[in-house]
Amino acid sequence: MAEKPIVSFSGVNKTFLKDGSLFTACSDLSFSIQPGEVVAIVGETGCGKSTALSLLLGLQEPSHGSVRVLEVDPFKDFHALKGKLGIIFQNDRLLPWRTAIENVAFGMEILHISNSERMQRAAHWLARVGLERFSNSYPHQLSGGMRQRVSIARTFALNPPLLLADEAFSALDEITATALRNDLLTMIGEERKTTIFITHSVTEAAELAERVLVFGRPGRVLSEVRAKDLIATGGTHADVASEIRESMKSARSTSAYSVA
Repeated sequence: MAEKPIVSFSGVNKTFLKDGSLFTACSDLSFSIQPGEVVAIVGETGCGKSTALSLLLGLQEPSHGSVRVLEVDPFKDFHALKGKLGIIFQNDRLLPWRTAIENVAFGMEILHISNSERMQRAAHWLARVGLERFSNSYPHQLSGGMRQRVSIARTFALNPPLLLADEAFSALDEITATALRNDLLTMIGEERKTTIFITHSVTEAAELAERVLVFGRPGRVLSEVRAKDLIATGGTHADVASEIRESMKSARSTSAYSVA
């Protein structure tokens, strides 16, 4: 029997009242993500990426259609997903008055995990991201890349079934971002985490994902690039990036999507 998808969007429309008129953020948005997949959602500003994330997290309700995450409606059954979605944001969102290890432990504290277990797990994940020596350092004592590593450790310490990375590397310089991307991919592979990367960077999407969903305006899937299959047949990440760009370009004549 085929596994049920971890994430499923079916015919989703989302409209807002904006400046006195109706604005469509998503239109017939449909896609699914299977357990263990690493998927990137790519598209420029205004193509519905952020709205799709909000719908997935249960922060908004679709105007039409259905969203299911781990087989539940994330808006109506918001509390059922508590602790099951791990999010790495663009900004580290660390608590400045807590040390690195206390920040990693914070999510587990909210889930009422015992102090001894959460500190043990926090120490383990800090070591996994290479910050064992900095466990008692405060955020202001760490570089931007180190703070994002603490954020990643905090997310993995929760052991969520689904990992979401929302423009997780865009605030970092390219050298730091590249190192962090590589380390994160290694951890995802080792932990077999179902992961969604949301990014505006074609290069990043090509390097990170097994499958890339190209979004266009108003928010919907214009095309799908199967990066894993392309790499398996001798292609390179550059070839994947080229195919993504071609998908964007070919969509110009059929959508409101444009590529800068």
